[in-house]
Amino acid sequence: MDGVPRVPKQRSAEESATLRFGVLGPVRAWREEEPLATGSPQQRALLAALLLREGRTATASELIDALWGDEPPPRALAAVRTYASRLRKVLSAGVLVSESGGYAVRLPGARSLDLAAAQELAAEAEKAKNSGDLCRARQLLNEALALWDGEPLANIPGPYAETQRTRLEEWRLQLLESRLDMDLEQGCHAEAVSELTALTAAHPLRERLRELLMLALYRSGRQAEALAVYADTRRLLADELGVDPRPGLKELQQRILQADPNLAEPSAPAPEPSATPVRPAQLPATVPDFTGRSAFVAELSEVLASAEGRVMAVSALAGIGGVGKTTLAVHVAHQARSAFPDGQLYVDLQGAGPRAAEPETVLGSFLRALGTADSAIPDSLEERAALYRSVLDGRRVLVLLDNAKDAAQVRPLLPGTEGCAALVTSRVRMVDLAGAHLVDLDVMSPDEALALFTRIVGEERVVSEREAALDVVAACGFLPLAIRIAASRLAARRTWTVSVLAAKLADKRRRLDELQAGDLAVKATFELGYGQLEPAQARAFRLLGLAEGPDISLAASAAVLDLPVGETEDLLESLVDTSLLESAAPGRYRYHDLVRLYARACAERDEQPPSEQEAAFSRLLDFYLATAAGVYAIERPGDRLVDHLEAVSHPGMVFENRHQAQDWLYAEAICLLACVRQSTAPHHLRRAVDLLWAAVDLTESGTNSREYVATGVSIRAAARTAGDQRAEARALVTVANGHHLTGRFELANVEATEALSLADAAGDPLPQCWASNMLGIIALYQGHFEEGEKHLTRAIDSFRSCGDRPGEASALCNLSRIRLAMGHTTSAVSLAQQGTDMYDDMGHALKGANGRYALGLALTQCGQYKHAAERLEEALSVFRDSRMRLWEGMTLFRLAELDLAAGRPAQAASNAETALTLLRGIGGDWRRGNVLTVLGRALSGIGQSGRARVCWQEALEIFEALKAVEAEEVRALLASRAIV
Repeated sequence: MDGVPRVPKQRSAEESATLRFGVLGPVRAWREEEPLATGSPQQRALLAALLLREGRTATASELIDALWGDEPPPRALAAVRTYASRLRKVLSAGVLVSESGGYAVRLPGARSLDLAAAQELAAEAEKAKNSGDLCRARQLLNEALALWDGEPLANIPGPYAETQRTRLEEWRLQLLESRLDMDLEQGCHAEAVSELTALTAAHPLRERLRELLMLALYRSGRQAEALAVYADTRRLLADELGVDPRPGLKELQQRILQADPNLAEPSAPAPEPSATPVRPAQLPATVPDFTGRSAFVAELSEVLASAEGRVMAVSALAGIGGVGKTTLAVHVAHQARSAFPDGQLYVDLQGAGPRAAEPETVLGSFLRALGTADSAIPDSLEERAALYRSVLDGRRVLVLLDNAKDAAQVRPLLPGTEGCAALVTSRVRMVDLAGAHLVDLDVMSPDEALALFTRIVGEERVVSEREAALDVVAACGFLPLAIRIAASRLAARRTWTVSVLAAKLADKRRRLDELQAGDLAVKATFELGYGQLEPAQARAFRLLGLAEGPDISLAASAAVLDLPVGETEDLLESLVDTSLLESAAPGRYRYHDLVRLYARACAERDEQPPSEQEAAFSRLLDFYLATAAGVYAIERPGDRLVDHLEAVSHPGMVFENRHQAQDWLYAEAICLLACVRQSTAPHHLRRAVDLLWAAVDLTESGTNSREYVATGVSIRAAARTAGDQRAEARALVTVANGHHLTGRFELANVEATEALSLADAAGDPLPQCWASNMLGIIALYQGHFEEGEKHLTRAIDSFRSCGDRPGEASALCNLSRIRLAMGHTTSAVSLAQQGTDMYDDMGHALKGANGRYALGLALTQCGQYKHAAERLEEALSVFRDSRMRLWEGMTLFRLAELDLAAGRPAQAASNAETALTLLRGIGGDWRRGNVLTVLGRALSGIGQSGRARVCWQEALEIFEALKAVEAEEVRALLASRAIV
């Protein structure tokens, strides 16, 4: 950058190899990690002047000018010599040298000065950017910017230091702008808004920052705010400088007004920053003995090799399973990998099963695989699809969509950009998939079938029994999967001949008519492999198919089979070898959807006694409940819920720490919720409801919150049908909690009221306690303070009678918030402190964060901003560590409120923006409306009044739709154009 001092690599000084210097902040020196005394401000000014001379000698007169300018003291030269002498004693020999009547600093290494390191990183970033590697460029710029430690040359006197300080700050801003520009190019616009809001407040006349803010807002779907930024900027420039915005800003405004499609998406998007670009390689392993299909391989490979946004579909005739769609697609995809250097994505869309994969879920997975941060992934299908296409633009990625249900499921998952391709397998012909290259895949020809059989079994065993081998493949209906199963069994049994296998198939498994009759062919195909299993393998195959989840863990499998983990793993791996089970990931297994249906049919037909099916599923439910209860207990020590859960007969997993427990819960979320939905039989209901309650973190974290609430609704309906008031009351508590956390307070109030009534009738204390607690906090949100006080007083008494101290602490903290809303600040602080102390006494980190949250609110209202900020920051740290995105966002919102009260509107705007990003898709409209209100106040406080009005207008629309009392406050803000 122009005007920025350059510090090139200099010759090494061996004796001072451990010295480091800093000028991007206070002027400092270290020997290894030990700080060195650099003396008075004037002495540090001399050191700074020498460090910034690029290793050149500075004359005495130049140093005097640098330190004092036009008014040096009478003994300036003597002072310079004294400072140099003192520095020489502190530094290693040969670092500060005298020559030609002046002085110079010989740096011990290229990066021993923070400025030199920053310059080198910036240069590397520029190279990476020019080569198109924005991920690397962003990382390097972030490393460079991290070297700043406050104001450059802080507290250093003299005109030279002042000039350099200005130049270094200008360079820092240029680096920031460059990095932010790349943020937007990579689709990180939502995250950039918060930083840009703070920067425009600190540098209101810097138009480039305003331009970037407009673009970030527009790409975040906030067009009105983007235009308001332009109006604010034009007004500010006219008032301060008497000028109009520069042409670039005007042009951007016009493009936004015209909804320029080229503006909506990054021109060169890429994944989130990482050490190296994210290149997904998700293709399943290709089979080493792939045989035949040469015409199809050539046809598809040719189309893929010239992919220009093309879509390929492989369809099986009449929906026959086992015909080899996936095997062919995976083989072709592997052959084409070199044509798609930016990666390959894969997903099983489960189109033949009862619960086909949702496109929005798949898009979320793909975006993460491509490096997009969770916080940057939008909520709706349309937004995810748009971001997905943006991320793929300019890249060459192959997408393998396996087992698709129909064209509607596939369309949002298609890249739609030049250079990318999608390879789709399905049981149906996708004639309605526009632009698709259709391939109808039938069974193998006899020659191909025999070749596949021979490659697996070995030519030596087949060549002498060719006729018997032809009988085998014919009995398999020439279906590749059936052939592979039969051949694998023969290959594993060296004492068998091909004739023995042919005889077995002829005697017991010959169902040639069925093999030629659609889905019946699939059943006959699987029957071939199942009939060859050992008894223990067959039992495992049957029972594991009872679980509804997309896959199953090794530990859960051991519970289903009632076997040790080691023995279970051996069995499952042997089933993988037979192709009847797939290894989804280390320690996780899954069935092909049709194989699962067959496994269940086998269980109904063969499991003896029949009650073993029920016992196996019951063990799985016990395993999930026991493990989830363990997670709950680790997160909430002392909480009595675990003492009121249904008893289990099968143990769960044990975790060493809360992070392991959290990892398990989030990894098992989909399978756990599927187990609850499956547990509608009367004798399962109570355990299923308790499992849902114990897994409450799934909704409080914002992860799987929709699925959690939907599961609660379904299990509540089953409990009502069964007439089980206890189960229904508990299910209602989970549903009410879900509605409360998503801002649907009316629904939450109805459900919690009914839960309380049913719990009273059933004599179940836990729902009584928690329903009262929830009704109290809902009353707070609805402005019914006296009613809320009554509910929370009852909750406190109920928790105390149960000996549930964490529950009591929760109700105390909620009562604190009621008292705060009623203006009783002293009581509010006391109650919140009492609840927090109780949590701390129990070592309750997560709920202790909720206590600190309540305490921070009360202290803010009392004007104790420093202590309030400390409590809220402590809560924020725990919520982040616990992956509680909802509460992380709400704590940042409360910090924004505190910043406003303390007169820090720029910081308030930054915190509110970050909260808004975190709360996308969770927390509900009411919470969003509150954040927008505070954001508007903060923006008004930093002079962005136009943008503030846009925020308030959106908040008003939310509150009016909800008929919320907050609408009146927002109307007043809009009417008065309030300035904080």
